Amino acid sequence: MDSPSRDDEIHAAAPHMLAWALLLAGGLVCLWGGVSPPQALAAGLALALLVANPHAGLTRITAQQLLQISVVALGFSMDLHAVSRAGLHGFWFAAVSIAVTWGLGYALGRGLHIRPVTATLVTVGTAICGGSAIAAVGSVMVVGEAEMSAALGTVFLLNAVALYIFPLAGHYLGLSQSQFGTWAGVAIHDISSVVGAAAAYGHHALQVATAVKLSRALWIVPVTMLVSMLHRRRIAHPEANTNRVTIPWFIVLFMLASLMRTLVPAVASAAPVITAVAERGLTLTLFLIGAGLSRDTLRAVGLRPLVLGMLLWVVISVGSLAVIQRLVV
Repeated sequence: MDSPSRDDEIHAAAPHMLAWALLLAGGLVCLWGGVSPPQALAAGLALALLVANPHAGLTRITAQQLLQISVVALGFSMDLHAVSRAGLHGFWFAAVSIAVTWGLGYALGRGLHIRPVTATLVTVGTAICGGSAIAAVGSVMVVGEAEMSAALGTVFLLNAVALYIFPLAGHYLGLSQSQFGTWAGVAIHDISSVVGAAAAYGHHALQVATAVKLSRALWIVPVTMLVSMLHRRRIAHPEANTNRVTIPWFIVLFMLASLMRTLVPAVASAAPVITAVAERGLTLTLFLIGAGLSRDTLRAVGLRPLVLGMLLWVVISVGSLAVIQRLVV
């Protein structure tokens, strides 16, 4: 009488065991090397869609933490003076692109008849740094699960496309390492896809892109505060967490790591090893990001939010490229 029950338990546990086995195997392959960032993202996405990863929540949390650790590790390979120069360019590029994207996102959102909350989330995700900005802004607004999923799904799809087409476009246009790094840092949403695309283009492009992207991510704080004030005026709601703002502390740690690289000779000598470890960590991060996607998230992506995200992304990509080709060597 007990054997059918045990058989049922075994059959029920089989998908979980398979998912764990595939996650472990994929992670080990990414750490071992020989897998490019786009390939890692594609493998994770295939796992999520074909096996229906039952550990998607844990996978997403692990990917977020590993991403921050890997970015900080990259700081140990970067001279602070170079970081400051690239970051300063990125800061002002971000200021202009955020202003343009914000105005365009508001107009397009109304024209496409998208709910204001969804349009705001897609706009800030495109303008600043993808999922991190969406989560930060969503924390100070009354946001439903469907709206959050639509914004995150839109950004994820565009990030996946950027990871593949940006290096191809950069080589086709003959962009220098500095030009491509600046372009990737300004025009690609999430830092994971920024470093993935830049790593595929070259080591110097990776350094520039990371510095530019992190300077862009600093805008999370003032933009979130602005959205909080505007939202407080627009709607008085007891569930609105209008006093909580997510601060990207790992950026500070990245700068401290870069300072150590500049001032401590022992750290500078170990930089190649640290960089190799960080790049493996970033490849694993992309695999986990793909594996952390759920089918429900993709289903939640409506056509209009996706059109909004694509239009904003094209404007930023083309506009910033034109400026960068003129100003960056």
